[in-house]
Amino acid sequence: MRNLSFLFALTTLILFSCQTQTKQEAKPTKPNIIYILADDLGYGDLSFQGQTKFQTPNIDQLAKEGMTFTQHYAGSTVCSPSRSVLLTGQHTGHTYIRGNRRDGAKGNWPISAESLTVAEILKENGYTTGAFGKWGLGYPGSEGDPNKQGFDEFYGYNDQTLAHNYYPYFLNHNQEIITLEGNAGNGKGTYAPIPIHDAALKFMENNKDKPFFMYYPSVIPHAELFAPEEYMEKYRGKFLPEKNYKGADEGAPRYKTGGYGSQPESHAAFAAMINLLDDQVGEIVAKLKELGIEDDTIIMFSSDNGPHLEGGADPDYFDSNGIYQGYKRDLYEGGIHAPMIVCWPGKIEAASKSDHISAFWDVLPTITELIGAPAPENIDGISFLPSLIGSGEQKKHDYLYWEFHEKKGRLAIRQGDWKLIQYDVFVPENTSTQLYNLRNDPGEENNVAKENPEITVKLLKLMESARTPSNDFSFGKE
Repeated sequence: MRNLSFLFALTTLILFSCQTQTKQEAKPTKPNIIYILADDLGYGDLSFQGQTKFQTPNIDQLAKEGMTFTQHYAGSTVCSPSRSVLLTGQHTGHTYIRGNRRDGAKGNWPISAESLTVAEILKENGYTTGAFGKWGLGYPGSEGDPNKQGFDEFYGYNDQTLAHNYYPYFLNHNQEIITLEGNAGNGKGTYAPIPIHDAALKFMENNKDKPFFMYYPSVIPHAELFAPEEYMEKYRGKFLPEKNYKGADEGAPRYKTGGYGSQPESHAAFAAMINLLDDQVGEIVAKLKELGIEDDTIIMFSSDNGPHLEGGADPDYFDSNGIYQGYKRDLYEGGIHAPMIVCWPGKIEAASKSDHISAFWDVLPTITELIGAPAPENIDGISFLPSLIGSGEQKKHDYLYWEFHEKKGRLAIRQGDWKLIQYDVFVPENTSTQLYNLRNDPGEENNVAKENPEITVKLLKLMESARTPSNDFSFGKE
């Protein structure tokens, strides 16, 4: 009897061990990666970073459960180059797309076939990859088509100009055009961020049993300022006096094809849009919990540049850039200093902060180190994984660099606490050189270039060597 009991116990132990091993083997060996990119969200547009006029509880919760980077920078001060920097790990002096540019009526200028994106690297390492939202790096069928840049699935706006509109005539799903019949004419039947979000949730469901990379470049809160009525109702009349914006309405040349629609309640619409974005972030986290993969997923959240001034937006009213000077298209901190949250339950210390100086071009090498893959040699990024997990030596940048091809040419470089900015670079007789010590003057109010000539000259020389020439995105007389 005693022997029978022993045999039964031993058999049970063996069966349990086999089942446990099977479950462990079924789990992804590499974490899922979700990168959420807001569009023109200012550093001060999140309540945990000082926004008082409205709340962002779900994004705040990410910060409570993860790490906030206080010295993180966008790749550029406008859409396309910022995304190119993010995906290639190269700053705007080296990445292929260095400015907003179109190839005629075809769409946005395509990123080159030679560009190696983080999606391509992840795909080569066993990840299923999806992008949901705004692309802006090449029209369908071009070298820059998301399906040719490492993404198994794309759903959203391929053309960033058409992404100006929230009730577009169509969206793109890989090589298919999805007609939104309820938006025909002046119709407002489908608020585009909602089906895009639904497609992202479906992607998560379909790939819950294998490692996936989900790039979620939301169009919110970029102009135009439109939100579903259920969200408008929450904020209508709460931000008086309202700002009335007259834009491209039915019959106008760019109606629903890039022109911003009129919005008599711009303040309410802006708050409503961020409310929706925050809800969608919450739904992504809830989906991870529902699928039982929350602990196997790392989430990153940021914004592509500073707050915009278009379509009725009123960043001064909402203090969208916080303590920083400047907006989108500026190289002051308000144009490029971006919010950054990274959350990974059980791996990253909750409610932690890092003052490590980092930028979009660091995301690619961080991900390659995370999955144990080699990083490309020709990148500018440095992995911030040591800062995330509190292990290993955290390397630091010698400098950070930005160039902007509009507004008569703008340049910026940061080295340590020093930041040098040049405006009107294409007009030498008008070029202004400004130097700021960000530790003492984070708002960039006091230009100390004259008081620090040696530092100014040093950074100007470093700026000259920070870029390589580009045939498609020449800078000035290049």
